[in-house]
Amino acid sequence: MGLSPKLEFRQTQSLVMTPQLMQAIKLLQLSNLELVAYVEAELERNPLLERIGEETEASAREEPALPAPEPAPERPGDWAETPVEASRASMEARLDTDLGNVFPDDAPVERPGAAGPPSGSTMEWGGGERGEDYNPEAFLASHTTLADHLEAQLAVAETDPARRLIGINLIGLIDEAGYFTGEIETVAALLDASVTEVESVLRLIQTFEPCGVGARTLSECLAIQLRERDRCDPAMQALLANLELLARHDRNGLRRVCGVDAEDLADMISEIRRLDPKPGLIFGTGVVHPLVPDVFVRPGSDGSWLVELNSETLPRVLVNQTYHATVARAARSPKEKSFLADCLQSASWLTRSLDQRARTILKVASEIVRQQEAFLDHGVRHLRPLNLRTVADAIGMHESTVSRVTSNKYISTPRGVLELKFFFSSAIAASGGGEAHSAEAVRHRIKGLIEAESADDILSDDTLVQKLKSDGIDIARRTVAKYRESMNIASSVQRRREKQGARTETALA
Repeated sequence: MGLSPKLEFRQTQSLVMTPQLMQAIKLLQLSNLELVAYVEAELERNPLLERIGEETEASAREEPALPAPEPAPERPGDWAETPVEASRASMEARLDTDLGNVFPDDAPVERPGAAGPPSGSTMEWGGGERGEDYNPEAFLASHTTLADHLEAQLAVAETDPARRLIGINLIGLIDEAGYFTGEIETVAALLDASVTEVESVLRLIQTFEPCGVGARTLSECLAIQLRERDRCDPAMQALLANLELLARHDRNGLRRVCGVDAEDLADMISEIRRLDPKPGLIFGTGVVHPLVPDVFVRPGSDGSWLVELNSETLPRVLVNQTYHATVARAARSPKEKSFLADCLQSASWLTRSLDQRARTILKVASEIVRQQEAFLDHGVRHLRPLNLRTVADAIGMHESTVSRVTSNKYISTPRGVLELKFFFSSAIAASGGGEAHSAEAVRHRIKGLIEAESADDILSDDTLVQKLKSDGIDIARRTVAKYRESMNIASSVQRRREKQGARTETALA
């Protein structure tokens, strides 16, 4: 077979991930806070972008100057015609008071026609001039962190510079909950100090406020607070050493370990519950951002549901064509013209991407609301099983697009503010061959059955399976156990111990 060169024309289709397409995909999966931060960065970088609603200097109107008010005519007997008192004594006699209670004597009054203000004199009241050392930030309230609070106490409690340096390093390893998360040996090796010295400084920090700070374990944190209250006796120490029994509500095992009766054990548990397991949290954590929904759903007058976007979360930007035309006329070099062309293309694509993002979110949210009308009308027990493919096929989009839209997006409904991914759950078959049930609805059903149980009739997982099958839900026992554990619900044995212990405490009280 001979080989020879030849030319062929072939037509193919391929998807190319251009930078603009990657930007559009990125914008689609951003939350409203991340989107605002991204648009703010683009406004700083691109001079052709402009926020809608901003007033430019060209459009700002100057307010007309108001005519100066005419001076009021002086009337006879006006205070300006009152003769000035010649002496302080005569003024005090006329006013029947001491001028020292009204005017300070150490601030001389500047007289008209004087050469200048007295040296060293400043006016510190509102409306007057302030000295050069005036600092308005000194009047702002500062946020005190846990580390600042501990370092302030360390400066008072420890005078040795070496031990104070060790204490500062130890405080830096205390987390926001108040627990020491480092290793004593590592700190000792880093500072070339002995392990005994580092442990001594850590014990000093454990005496600081808030009580319990600097502990390495939960037992140590509770023991520090109990010693402060003079309640850390041998029985309480045995209880702290067996907190896993307390977590399992094994009161019989706790009575054997602590060597106390039921009444004393109930008092000890009540004492433990009054303690703070995370003492450092009283200083707060980072900035908490409020949950702002991207979509609003409200009932319409005709019984349907109305879906609308939250305009407060949508950045409003436009391309300043006037500024672009002005700058383009002044551009001379190819580099300047290329920069302007790139800025114009980027700004135009960003505005179109933001508009397309809003339209896509509205389309996906409207289809989700249409699929889950029963949930909005009757509650979570009527939540239907739903997957990404169902929504994607209904609106003519790809599953990946629907997945990006539902990530980090929230919808405000009469049932509360929920994440869009909340409406997507797997299906559980019905025992009678009817319509499948949503996994979230089944979780809600399991939680309701457990909350309604009494101390004398604790429902096991097998009993829950039977009750669910009687309601038409075909579910396995291991699935019930998985759903129960995902909701942090204890087993039937632990719930029985807990409710019987609570009943015992009520009877003793």
